[in-house]
Amino acid sequence: MAANNSPFDCVLLDLDDTLYPGNTGIGPALKLNIDEFLVAKLGVTDEESRRHARQALPVARQHPRRPHRKFSSHSRTMRLALGYDVHPDEYHSYVHGRLPYDRIAADPQVVQLLKHPQRKVLFTNSDRAHMKRALERLGVDDDIFNDIVCFKTMNPHLFGEERVNGDVAGERPLFLDDSERNITAGKALGLRTALVGKGVRSKDADYAMESIGSLRQVIPEIWGAVDVEKKGIRSELDSFPHPTTIQV
Repeated sequence: MAANNSPFDCVLLDLDDTLYPGNTGIGPALKLNIDEFLVAKLGVTDEESRRHARQALPVARQHPRRPHRKFSSHSRTMRLALGYDVHPDEYHSYVHGRLPYDRIAADPQVVQLLKHPQRKVLFTNSDRAHMKRALERLGVDDDIFNDIVCFKTMNPHLFGEERVNGDVAGERPLFLDDSERNITAGKALGLRTALVGKGVRSKDADYAMESIGSLRQVIPEIWGAVDVEKKGIRSELDSFPHPTTIQV
């Protein structure tokens, strides 16, 4: 249930490079692991790997009215692009199981922020094992989320119109993501959007923040009429040090 007078009663949160910072090096390491998987497991040359990676860009660019297509799994994209039948478990074990999760620092500020009363939906294009390891590093219990959308629960997709018109229909959702393309997709579906990891709003972002830790400062109305000073939320949040992340 949303806070009194809050304009939002549902918060859609991206995990990767949003809930944890984008400067951890997880993203570049993931891309490297994908390239290595193509070469080591499928016998694809380095040049072919780079070429197919370019071809496998989200097809949402070609279908702007169907933005949920961008969340097609990497393995499905490779199977379509390369003609190989890649088992998802083998793929995820290789590309996610080797990620440097130790670069994600515990963040008590994020833990406190997630105590807001709105319904919370977390999504990731990766598998549940990746989601759990990232959340554990952050110090976040996955039970705090009302729904989790990951690789194995991607049908119907988070941005499929049937999902938006079903699970989120009648709600006032706030969508937080680090990708400007995803923000554009969310805006096309009528969501209020917040671009994370940027200090300046993109064309389709209603809000922008350098990190998720700035949520209360950038969008204070998310708590509605709740007296944050009286409840001590402001003092608790401000007392938390910002987590230290490793630049790569």
